[in-house]
Amino acid sequence: MLAALIRPAEKKTATVEGTDIPELRAQLLAQAPAGWDMATAHVEMRPGGIRIVEGRFQRRDKPQEIEADDMAALEAKVPEGWQMLSVRRI
Repeated sequence: MLAALIRPAEKKTATVEGTDIPELRAQLLAQAPAGWDMATAHVEMRPGGIRIVEGRFQRRDKPQEIEADDMAALEAKVPEGWQMLSVRRI
């Protein structure tokens, strides 16, 4: 018997513009819903010191455990839009 930890795999993006990277990062983090983490941030430089930052957020809340007899059955139990994080034998 196997058990897997799964969670939603939703992703969102947000874009901010300005000159100060720490301030832009704070603005991006303020846009993250509860349970979401910023996974990446891409900075594009513009003339005059302007920076455009696109932050990509991933949902990290609501993990659940599922069980099945084998790996194929376990993978079949992962709902659409969810990802498997870990597997252990029970």
